[in-house]
Amino acid sequence: MTSPAGPHKAVSEPAAPRHHQLIVSLFGLYARQHGGGLQVATIISLMEDIGVGSTGTRSSISRLKKRGVIESIQVNGRSGYSLAESVIETFIEGDERIFHPHRAEVGDPWLLATFTVPESQRNIRHKIRSSLVRMGFGSVTPGLWIAPGHLRDEVLAYFARRKLNEFLEFFMADHVGGADLRQNIGSWWDLPALDSLYSDFLAHNSELFTAWKNQAELSESYEIDERAFADYLVLVTQWRRLPYLDPGLPTNYLPDDWNALEAESLFQQLHAILAPRAERHASLAIERSLAAR
Repeated sequence: MTSPAGPHKAVSEPAAPRHHQLIVSLFGLYARQHGGGLQVATIISLMEDIGVGSTGTRSSISRLKKRGVIESIQVNGRSGYSLAESVIETFIEGDERIFHPHRAEVGDPWLLATFTVPESQRNIRHKIRSSLVRMGFGSVTPGLWIAPGHLRDEVLAYFARRKLNEFLEFFMADHVGGADLRQNIGSWWDLPALDSLYSDFLAHNSELFTAWKNQAELSESYEIDERAFADYLVLVTQWRRLPYLDPGLPTNYLPDDWNALEAESLFQQLHAILAPRAERHASLAIERSLAAR
């Protein structure tokens, strides 16, 4: 089997989230729970809580609007933004991957994908390849891609929404023999690069967990909730791409020192501590802005 030619470069991700990535997380976590929209003033205020100035926030909002991720609306008579209709379903599906990741077992079926694109539409070819990588596929050969079978419904819906399914064929398959599957998985996915991302996540957040674990029983206060909000928004932004790059491969086929399981546990523990406090802080900021006249 040949190793993938294209996806490896797509794995790398800066350790520090960019402003527009934080805003995407902000909408994903809180806008949908409060009618779908956030006032501009609320976005700026919450971003200031994590140290991002209004100029950087406005620039990032403009960039996201141009990309079609958010759209202008009125929120309680004031300027605001909501997630674009075209991305809402993607965010709903993302909730499951990010907060309730599924890991395949040995013997589970595999999802295979192959595609054919006319030479006159070569730009579509690149879009399909990047989309397959984004959904967690590994490249068996340049024309054959593979992912755990539990992703089937999510993958089919993803490509149908983007009107790319006419170029693709999908198959469910079992591995019934041949070369060592564990060795091949190491070539179909860039496991060292993935493991490095998990290692970075652990390095950036292990001390954070220690600090919050020692303060988990603290009583409610605005200052503590504000700090939890800042830490949680960055945490989710750092984490949310990893469950896509790692589609939940069986642990038996992964290196013995694979960092994913420890990273998943760390995220879930921090989520349990920070999410309620962060939600309380964000809700207060949103409700105050809605009450203002």
